[in-house]
Amino acid sequence: MIQVAGRPLTQDSSMDFGGEENVVFRQMLNSAELFTFPSMYELQFDLTIRKFIMESAKEMEESEAEFTTFEYARCNDRYWRLTNAGGFQLKANVSPADAILDIYRNSSLYAFECATACVIIYYHALLKSIGKNYFDALFQNLYLYSWHTDPDLQLHTFYSNHYLSGDVVYFNNPDFHPNKPWFRGLNAVVMSDGTFFGHGFGIMTAEEIIEFLNSERSPGSRQPAYLSNIVTRVSPTTLNKLLTMQSGRAVGKTPKICVHHNLCSISNTQYQFYLNKFYR
Repeated sequence: MIQVAGRPLTQDSSMDFGGEENVVFRQMLNSAELFTFPSMYELQFDLTIRKFIMESAKEMEESEAEFTTFEYARCNDRYWRLTNAGGFQLKANVSPADAILDIYRNSSLYAFECATACVIIYYHALLKSIGKNYFDALFQNLYLYSWHTDPDLQLHTFYSNHYLSGDVVYFNNPDFHPNKPWFRGLNAVVMSDGTFFGHGFGIMTAEEIIEFLNSERSPGSRQPAYLSNIVTRVSPTTLNKLLTMQSGRAVGKTPKICVHHNLCSISNTQYQFYLNKFYR
């Protein structure tokens, strides 16, 4: 269900946003979840962000960026400093927008795991949405590691059996093979045709992803992989902030703590668990 300015939009709405945005719009209309927007402008912005998330996922799938563990992570040292934990710290006097774009333009120089890939996709989609000047003003001290994000990119993670195109979902593999812990799961972007993009997997159906994860279980395992009910999306707080920016001037903010857990392919809920455990 969708409410705009307090009024519900109906199934017979004549609005046609076109392409992938229209797919998401229809998914929202048919969902039991209530999506509220102050105006059509905010609704359009949400749909546009989701379209760009899917576009950025497709572009990553077509890139030469590789999947790897934190131990073997790689980045272009022209823009990033590779930390001992396998994170990418933006270098001083480097444009954040240029650094994010470089991951796509010089993708063969990069290797990272799937949670980091989702965060990169979010940044890339936001850059497309707000442009280089605003992006550089907001994200001046980027650090890419697992689900860590800048304070101005807040994510909303919740439990639900329903999701939209442009969301990130988590495929869980509870009995992953002990010699291949990076197959404990997969963070995947929901595409508009019902497929999913997961870094290191490409674009696949849910059945194909589960079949592959099942092939990477412990010998004798009876617990199959499955699509969990963990859903992650860009928070309404972030969307509202991006819409209401009045200038390109940098705004002071308190950096977020990053948990260096060294566990590839974890969900955002697992990352938040470690964050709360070590820094509560």
